[in-house]
Order: sequence, then structure tokens, then C-alpha cells
Amino acid sequence: MFGTFDIAASGMEAQRIRLNTISSNLSNVNTTRGTNGDPYRRRDVVFSSAPNFDDTLSANSGGQGSSVGVKISGVIEDTKPFKVVYEPGHPDAGSNGYLRLPNVNVVEEMVNMISAMRAYEANVTAFKTSKDMISSSLEIGG
Repeated sequence: MFGTFDIAASGMEAQRIRLNTISSNLSNVNTTRGTNGDPYRRRDVVFSSAPNFDDTLSANSGGQGSSVGVKISGVIEDTKPFKVVYEPGHPDAGSNGYLRLPNVNVVEEMVNMISAMRAYEANVTAFKTSKDMISSSLEIGG
């Protein structure tokens, strides 16, 4: 009965981490030199399904078990090439005058941010709907 809360909460947490990663990408759109000397490399969050504790117990005792919820598998770096512009006056430009910029596309990041916000809102709605259903069933029984 309360599993829907766990599912919605895991979805909200996953989207919160995704939004933080997108914010990091946007804030580093002009970072031409990181700790390794290269420009900032765009990051993306990888999701996977998270097993439900009750289903894990069932699977260990011979049951089928199913996966519910979301977990973060990791945060990966985008392998797209860096943008290259001719800017000979920039301190990070090479000897040929070309500057390597991060592989962050602002429009793509804004679309991803809207998508993550909508997914977060959907999880909030699912959480609230489950709460309302449980509350209504308690009123009927009482």
C-alpha cells in the first residue's frame, strides 16, 4: 500500500539530482579550463530501476520479484567533442589562437531542465494522489 510513496519519492530524488547536474552544466558553459586543464565536459545522469525491498525478499525466497522505483546508476561525462572558436586574445587559447569551449548546448540543457521539472511534478502528483486515496479509504472505513 505504501510502496507508491517509495516509488514517487525515488523519482523525485532522481529528478532533483538530474536538475542539479543540469544546473552544473549551465553554470559551466564558459569554463575553459578545469582542474585537468581541459574545458568543462557536460555531465548527464543515468537512471535505472531500483528493486523494492519486499520484492527482493520474495525473489530470495523463490518468488519472481519485480523492480520498482528509480535509482541513480551514475553521472557520466558526455564524449561529444569540445567547441572550437578562433579567439587569439583569450588566455586559454592555444598557440594557433583557437579556444576550446565546453561541449554544453544551452538550448539542450534548458529542454532537459523543463523535462526534469515536469517529471518531478508528475512524481509529486502521484505522491499526493496516493496520499489522498489512502486518506479517503481511511474515512470510508472509519
